[in-house]
Amino acid sequence: MKLKTRIALAAALVTSLCGVSHAATELVIATVNNGHMIEMEKLSKNFEQANPDIKLKFVTLEEGVLRQRVTTDIATKGGQFDVMTIGMYETPIWGKKGWLKELKTDAAYDVNDLLPAMRSGLSVGDKLYAAPFYGESSMLMYRKDLTDKAGIKFAERPTWEQVRDAASKIHDPKNGVYGICLRGKPGWGDNMAFLSTMVNSFGGQWFDMKWKPQLESKPWKDAVTFYVDMMTKYGPPGSANNSFNEILALYNEGKCGMWIDATIAASFITDPKQSKVADKVAFAQGPYSATTKGANWLWAWALAIPAGTKHADAAQKFISWSTSKEYINLVAKTNGWARVPTGTRKSTYANAEFQKAAVFAAAEKAAIDSANPNDSTLPKSPYVGVQFAAIPEFQSIGIAVGQQMSAALAGKSTVDAALKNSQAAAEREMKKAGYYK
Repeated sequence: MKLKTRIALAAALVTSLCGVSHAATELVIATVNNGHMIEMEKLSKNFEQANPDIKLKFVTLEEGVLRQRVTTDIATKGGQFDVMTIGMYETPIWGKKGWLKELKTDAAYDVNDLLPAMRSGLSVGDKLYAAPFYGESSMLMYRKDLTDKAGIKFAERPTWEQVRDAASKIHDPKNGVYGICLRGKPGWGDNMAFLSTMVNSFGGQWFDMKWKPQLESKPWKDAVTFYVDMMTKYGPPGSANNSFNEILALYNEGKCGMWIDATIAASFITDPKQSKVADKVAFAQGPYSATTKGANWLWAWALAIPAGTKHADAAQKFISWSTSKEYINLVAKTNGWARVPTGTRKSTYANAEFQKAAVFAAAEKAAIDSANPNDSTLPKSPYVGVQFAAIPEFQSIGIAVGQQMSAALAGKSTVDAALKNSQAAAEREMKKAGYYK
């Protein structure tokens, strides 16, 4: 074989091998089927164009399924995902266990622009373990046309009694309008996210300072009885099956007079492309009864890197892009400022165009700023968290209690029986984990 031929063949082999070694990295991203996440997947072609060596594969799941899948995967070191969508409950627990990689951000990312409540809730010590994609609290969203007609005027933060009174006046099922829509679907992050804030505001807590569950206490009984009674009289049929997405669909069709849920809903129900009542919506802070402490939750859907990934650098690149100021500007350019992911950055709320487009901006930021996970209950509590207790055992306790509360709402159990069963389940779990004997 001639020397030139041998050189050419060797060069071709090197080129071929280089091509193999530089094959695109596939990042598998587990995420939740919420509107902002679905938009992220659509816009991710911009990331792939800028990073041709990285290909993205999205696994989009319903909230409860997502939580189960990522929890199982990270606890067993399954390695299915390179980027996980997790929240303020998982981040500090998993960060402490060494299950997540610390996020390393550069100057352009501007980590100091993150809202303090969000940054703090996603950190362990001063180390950031998840970046907020969107953040939220909860608030009252209501049909101002219906409340005006009924002569109802809400204070900035109304009482639960005022909300129930309003529900009774605007409830008109014959014309397809239900007084109030609230979560009933069982799950620690579904019905129990809402119910925990309601119990907080009635003066309750999950655990006392000795870690004893408090599910048969008077505040729990009062709050759950109030909830079941109000929803039975003034809620839509089948409420025990409704969570965020189901109620969002009802609200956008004009079927809910009021809704207390995630502040992120505001960007959808005020969007005329999605909502039939977009121009009729007004906002107030989460209702209270005995106290305003813990009356509205604090949450972020955030992106994190599991410790077991083989593609940590590519995952960091994607997270830095999707939670950046530049991404928010991309959404604004594509869909308008009213549709950007909110609740994460100071610069978003300081933007005049956002303030003009998002009629909910001030109410949303006030709710986020008022939520304090370190002081969310009237009696002193040993746990951090507003609508959850940031301990590993809470997930299974919250699921068990959520099933009991959903059964009570559906009329399959009395409130007393549901709370008795909940207390027993919680005590079993806490004793097994060694919190007390």
